[in-house]
Amino acid sequence: MSVILQVFNRYLQSGGEEKSVDRIQKHAALRHEVPRCFFESAAWTGAGAPGRITQAKRFFYNAASAEKFEGRVRETGARAAMFHNIYPVGSPALYRSALRQKLPIIQYLHNYRPFSVGGSLFYDGRVQTAPLHGDYAGEVRAGAWQGRLKSGLCALMLKMLHRSGWLDGVKAWVTISQFMADQLAKHECVPKDRLHVLRHSWDAMPKLPEIEDQGSYLFLGRLIPEKGIHMLVQAWHELRQQLGDRTPVLQIAGDGVLESFVRQAATLNPGIRYLGQISGEAKHEALSCCRAVVAPSIWWEPLGLMIYEAYDYAKPVLAARSGGLIETVQPHETGLLHEPGDVSGLVRDVLTLESMSAELREQLGSQARAWLLRETTVDRWQDRFDEILASVLSSPH
Repeated sequence: MSVILQVFNRYLQSGGEEKSVDRIQKHAALRHEVPRCFFESAAWTGAGAPGRITQAKRFFYNAASAEKFEGRVRETGARAAMFHNIYPVGSPALYRSALRQKLPIIQYLHNYRPFSVGGSLFYDGRVQTAPLHGDYAGEVRAGAWQGRLKSGLCALMLKMLHRSGWLDGVKAWVTISQFMADQLAKHECVPKDRLHVLRHSWDAMPKLPEIEDQGSYLFLGRLIPEKGIHMLVQAWHELRQQLGDRTPVLQIAGDGVLESFVRQAATLNPGIRYLGQISGEAKHEALSCCRAVVAPSIWWEPLGLMIYEAYDYAKPVLAARSGGLIETVQPHETGLLHEPGDVSGLVRDVLTLESMSAELREQLGSQARAWLLRETTVDRWQDRFDEILASVLSSPH
């Protein structure tokens, strides 16, 4: 058993990464001691928040965060630190602190930061690889992270971080899909011998709940361009033209900058319904009753936990052949794949599923759940995590 200090800067709004951080802690703690050193983005909002100039300085180097981190290392006797997001409050000071303490870092990559200002490599309507080579100009122009000013500050911070040598303390860069690892290796972002793949585990429901195929299709996620929202809506407009009143219902759940676009689409097309942001019983009902989940992402999705959620309910997935989605959606076994941004391809996949017998659709769903139960077990994740940890602890500091 080892002591691994988990380091995370919570976002203002809880999302998929925070849930993954909690799950990683839960599963790692079954074999190791995993204390926390967390920072709060909310600390920089409200009446007691530091001024903007102070925040900007601390974004580059927050001595108070480094001090807190060092205190937690001493208190816990940690042998390694596991970093997730550390911005804005944690800051690059944590990398320098770990290096000075000769404390090896396992850096979990839930997105493409620190190789991308916005974390998605998506701007000007498509995925672009210039940031992987340290060219952040396009992301800054596009205001990829909270507008141009903050994007500019982030770009400068990343430039300084990569030149500082502080990232030498990262002994393992952990990606959540082979696709991510391949891209980082291809573009020489990190040393190949420090690159590891560890797909997320999942606490699958022990028993499949009562489900029913009511004929609808479900999108779950943030309503942002990179999730393929525009082409998803366009696909349903084309389906409406082809099928008329026989068009299956598309239910869209989530919130984001394209909410008004989705609301307008729902008023124009009777086949589209906007559910808003859902959770709990409402989410359970939507997943239980849909025919399939749709994941039309046009960015390099690192993994896509909406696939896991669908499979847990024995629902097939119609996904884009994008990023880590190609590793979880098996064509004609657990779902269907179309090319990213291909409206006609998605329409074709919907029509294919509609033409199948109920028995064939049910078989896809059963195979999807079988994949989840086989590929995402906690034991499997723990064994791979322990291999990575062993390599980190044995590496020269």
